[in-house]
Amino acid sequence: MQKQDLPTAAAPRALSGKDRLIVALDVPTMPEARALIKELAGEVGMFKVGLELFTACGIEIFEAVNEAGGRLFFDGKFHDIPNTVAGACKAVVMNKPALFNLHALGGRRMMQAAVAARDEAFEVLKEKHARAGGGRPPEKPTLIAVTVLTSMSAQALAEDLKISLPLDQMVPYLASVAQECGLDGVVASAQEASSIRLACGPGFLIVTPGIRPSWSGADDQARIVTPQDAIAGGADMIVVGRPITKAKDRVEAARKIVAELEGRA
Repeated sequence: MQKQDLPTAAAPRALSGKDRLIVALDVPTMPEARALIKELAGEVGMFKVGLELFTACGIEIFEAVNEAGGRLFFDGKFHDIPNTVAGACKAVVMNKPALFNLHALGGRRMMQAAVAARDEAFEVLKEKHARAGGGRPPEKPTLIAVTVLTSMSAQALAEDLKISLPLDQMVPYLASVAQECGLDGVVASAQEASSIRLACGPGFLIVTPGIRPSWSGADDQARIVTPQDAIAGGADMIVVGRPITKAKDRVEAARKIVAELEGRA
């Protein structure tokens, strides 16, 4: 298992190891998701829900995470005309995610519409909460962008999409555009985090998927990036899936990753 070497950039946010850890609920059914949520709600900062689980379960998965006192990252990757994306953002905000995303390749108008819709819907949510009285106040959702999918190579970017800008320039450029449009951060591979941090500064959230702790198997990856590598490279939060969800003791696996993030491993 080959460990990936990355450039170093100071992590901008003073987060606990737990708050940095997002667990991917990459399972196909609601019972499997509920079991993971119940087991890990007190151990991790957030749960990521992607299109597979959302398509199978719908808004029920939002409710399950909220009821458990957890925080949810909706990995819906909105990409449509501005009006449609704005409507989707409003609908999502009312279901109280902590974090959700869209595709930066949707363009400036789409991203600006999404930010405005997020802000408008949150004001409605706050008013609704105030009228209801009591309970935990709603959290304003963080809105981040996907720049270029990690499955897309530089060759595919040039040949399939006819984008001439090299991948290592395209990613920080799109991150900068997202920042200009009012978004709070991006999803980025660990290889891209350092260049995004340099382009966008310390206040811009970087969430890094595909992390493998130092003690984990590589699964189908030839190279791995450990939690400490990702944070040193500029990431704020990491997404971990199988090393936790497929572990014999999932709570212990989560705790080991938190320890690794905090330099205690």
